[in-house]
Amino acid sequence: MSVLAALLGEVRAPAPLLLALIVLCGVMGVWRPTRLLLGWGTGLLGAAVALCLLTPVLRGPLNALTVSQPPVRADAIVVLGAGVQCGARTLEATSLTRLVRGLELWRAGYAPTVTVSQQSGLIGPRDCAKMSDLERAHIAALYPAGGPEVLILRMVTTTRDEAARVGAYARERGWRRVLIVTSPWHARRTQALFRAQGVEAVSVPAPESRFDYGLLYPHDRLAALRVLLYEGLSRLKFAVGGTPERGE
Repeated sequence: MSVLAALLGEVRAPAPLLLALIVLCGVMGVWRPTRLLLGWGTGLLGAAVALCLLTPVLRGPLNALTVSQPPVRADAIVVLGAGVQCGARTLEATSLTRLVRGLELWRAGYAPTVTVSQQSGLIGPRDCAKMSDLERAHIAALYPAGGPEVLILRMVTTTRDEAARVGAYARERGWRRVLIVTSPWHARRTQALFRAQGVEAVSVPAPESRFDYGLLYPHDRLAALRVLLYEGLSRLKFAVGGTPERGE
């Protein structure tokens, strides 16, 4: 159960919830029926995790979530938010990888405008650096003059928020097509959310920075398991009426 709690930490579950899960499992061990249930559940969980770590079984689910299309001319390049290291006040690796891919597309002439996301106060500490500020600083450092037009998707908590902000820009500016830059495993759901806003969304994902998509080694498979769990729980939370996934 501690392993499960650690995996839940990937979706930013609050510490009280994780502690409650561990305490609940401890209490369940007091009575024989629940102790047996807990034992069987832990065994099955351990077997499932072992299968994921020792074989490339997760390739199928990852491929099912991925949409990668050739870039085409568009009105804007939408760089989806990922995360910020609040203590160091720097972009997480995934955020930086997405930004680099977006700038590559801009330099290749696919669109004149790049959007970046500003996380809401619901994500991380309230004094955390804004992702949009850090990304704009990177762009300004690389292109002091003559860089792309940069628009901010303000106060977003989820990918759905980002899609809604882009939909508003599309109606205001007459955009018809955008290029979506996100992680490969996040691409299919993201494309559907943007198309629901009436925007033609072409998925041009950035490389995955946290693991090798070939899943050759156990550490890559563990990282893949974490992102698949994140994606699954995000969908489940939205299905039961909770807050959807954060902007990742």
